Amino acid sequence: MPEPQGRLCEHRLRRRVQFHETDAAGIVHFSRFFLYMEEAEHALWRAAGLSIAPRGSAIGWPRTAVSFEYHRPLRFEDEVDVVLRIVAIEERTIRYSCVVLRGEERIATGGMTVTCATKAADDRMRATAIPADVVSRFGVSPKSGPVP
Repeated sequence: MPEPQGRLCEHRLRRRVQFHETDAAGIVHFSRFFLYMEEAEHALWRAAGLSIAPRGSAIGWPRTAVSFEYHRPLRFEDEVDVVLRIVAIEERTIRYSCVVLRGEERIATGGMTVTCATKAADDRMRATAIPADVVSRFGVSPKSGPVP
């Protein structure tokens, strides 16, 4: 069922591969894909009128699960789309799926789960309910399956 208008469930970020993102073989280092996914996540939050890390916030969003599968290499100057989709919102977590595309070519697919957490007096992070103002800005994608 589609989400009410104004609730974001997907974001497409276009970016160009930078030289410093490549390894000695001239291929984007595998670790960069996690940064691409996180960059798209932050862009999604900004598009919803939010920041994932506003100053003075009592909550944070630690990554509790991340993964990527690599299908094709990326190289310096390649232009790619990083498509991030919300696939689940639960009481304390948001789960995303992600695809990195060069044109129509699927380069990598992945996912990430973030948990809403507060920092306790003993410096430990404790999972907590996602604030209502955050939940109200996002929706679960009506599209089933992985990102296109």
